[in-house]
Amino acid sequence: MLSDVIEIARAWLAEDPDPDTRAELEALLAADDREGLADRFAGLLQFGTAGLRGELGAGPNRMNRAVVIRAAAGLAAYLKTAYLTDTVAPEAIRNAVVIGFDARHKSDVFARDTAAVLEAAGLHALLLPRPLPTPVLAYAIRHLGCVAGVMVTASHNPPRDNGYKVYLGDGSQIVPPADAEIAGHIAAVRSLAEVPLAEDGWETLGEALIDSYLDRAVTVLDPAGPRGVRIVHTAMHGVGTTVMLGAFDRAGFADVRPVPEQADPDPDFPTVAFPNPEEPGAMDLAFRTALAEDADVVIANDPDADRCAVAVPDPAVPGGWRMLRGDEVGALLGAEVARRGTTGMLATTIVSSSLLGTIARANDIAYTETLTGFKWLARVPNLAFAYEEALGYCVDPAGVCDKDGITAALMLAELAAGAKRDGRTLPALLDEIATRYGLFATDQYSVRVDRLDLIADAMHRLRAEPPTSLGGLTVTTAEDLLHPPADGLPPTDGLRYTLAGDGKDLAAGRVVVRPSGTEPKLKAYLEVVVAPTRIAEVGIETARAAAHTALEQLKRDLATTLGM
Repeated sequence: MLSDVIEIARAWLAEDPDPDTRAELEALLAADDREGLADRFAGLLQFGTAGLRGELGAGPNRMNRAVVIRAAAGLAAYLKTAYLTDTVAPEAIRNAVVIGFDARHKSDVFARDTAAVLEAAGLHALLLPRPLPTPVLAYAIRHLGCVAGVMVTASHNPPRDNGYKVYLGDGSQIVPPADAEIAGHIAAVRSLAEVPLAEDGWETLGEALIDSYLDRAVTVLDPAGPRGVRIVHTAMHGVGTTVMLGAFDRAGFADVRPVPEQADPDPDFPTVAFPNPEEPGAMDLAFRTALAEDADVVIANDPDADRCAVAVPDPAVPGGWRMLRGDEVGALLGAEVARRGTTGMLATTIVSSSLLGTIARANDIAYTETLTGFKWLARVPNLAFAYEEALGYCVDPAGVCDKDGITAALMLAELAAGAKRDGRTLPALLDEIATRYGLFATDQYSVRVDRLDLIADAMHRLRAEPPTSLGGLTVTTAEDLLHPPADGLPPTDGLRYTLAGDGKDLAAGRVVVRPSGTEPKLKAYLEVVVAPTRIAEVGIETARAAAHTALEQLKRDLATTLGM
């Protein structure tokens, strides 16, 4: 590769349309930096989690205009072949593709390039009017009757990244085999010279679309429900502030205090190391604001506002505020949906807490589990509510069939207001859920690596020598999810261990180990269960302490077992 990378780079440079990436390649060529070039030309970015995601830069192994133009051409060819032929396309489907973008570096440029490619290919491109949350794009696809949608975003990735998320006309993200078919069309693009770009013709949508989205968003609430709660909100330097504050205002939540340092979009994310509410330190400014404002609850969105995080006052922790785990928020929302008497399906993923299934069964509601990611959850038939532990929640599938941090925030604000009215708190609601259904305590153990082969090696070791116990609990079943049981799950690179109880506090446990789909991490998802009968005997605090001890022991044991 190093011997011919110079000629490959020069050929790419000759048709690169972006002066920034041209300058990057010219500098590497001038310095004869063959290793730097080899990294950038180590293959074409592949469709992964519903599209492309990678570091900005020059070459086919980076996110840049040349890669995006090829991706848009491949998408156009796929749509015309799969959906828009005379024999396939229903009359109800328009040939329109709606395109959204966040405020990251180059997002607006990538969106316009996509519009130019699609328009030249005979489709009609509809461009959102400004940087907006991903849920607005997901809503627009079905609201406008489009054949597909594209969202230019890297969600909560570091500032140097960007991405390209593709949806089909049902409003859900692409899954196999569509991703492979699109990739095939992309690979067939031999050069940018053969990709025509329209100079105009696409349509820029107006603010009426955002108004329509907000009108739909507030329908997740009880119009007569409580609104008396003081909220601190952070958009994490993303695009959520305007839409989220508009939703709060339209719903009647009048006491909302944004975190001023993080309210405006900033692609450099200057106040956080990683713009992800789950990352250590990311919520520090929000917590300081909440203390100063005497808030009742903190609600955070990630930069494209499809995720939602919640924090509550807790004098027992440093800083006085505690983040709720994604599974805890999922339990609050799932229990509320069940209380409302839904007739639809509740769904979560194989790595999320088992509690939602227990809630569903206790309320005679249908329930299912899918692989990780909303590209799978959104396809559950008759879906009423879905969540994944990574802060993703869908509380209105008929409006947005994807995770939506705006509507989830509204429902959580209403729950917090109702708890405050009744002299309770969100943690008190969680205690009530545990007392009724059992305490399902969850945690994660993850290892970030510099070399992906370390993850493959760890998974190989676990498959070769499955553990017989973890954290002092006996492994009763060990499932390789590359060969899943007959429960409808597609194969995936993961291992699931069911654990026996300890004969005292714990009724059961579970560990799922899998490589991350978006980051260079090996992740283990841990769960232990304390039965309601045991909680009645020892009390909720003792039960939580026992579960915490068990989870810490599982993490220590996993560190040894994984050898990482």
